[in-house]
Amino acid sequence: MAESSGFNFNHIIRKIIEKSLFTERQVEILLKTKNIRDVQFGMSRGAYYRQVGQSKEKLAAFYYTAVLLHGLGVLLPDDLDVMSRLAEQVSVIESSDVFPERSEEVLDVIERVIKQACNV
Repeated sequence: MAESSGFNFNHIIRKIIEKSLFTERQVEILLKTKNIRDVQFGMSRGAYYRQVGQSKEKLAAFYYTAVLLHGLGVLLPDDLDVMSRLAEQVSVIESSDVFPERSEEVLDVIERVIKQACNV
């Protein structure tokens, strides 16, 4: 499969993607589909549209999961608030240069916060 061209994630974003439900390519496709980033792909149209479908299905499944867990009380309002603030910080990090030694510290904080939120 050819690599995408025109968009590179920084180290922190790549590490978060590795632990997410999505592949890097699927994240790129979602960014393009939502008109957030213009990403060019070196693949056939059929393969691209198949991956678009898979990406949208995973995103829908994520939303259903969030609704279900929040509705059942597994995800509490405080958890959602913490995740929202963490996402805001990731947004800032995504658009800035972070020194490699600092990126590991940032990833450690993210991991601790998520582990704490997962203590069910």
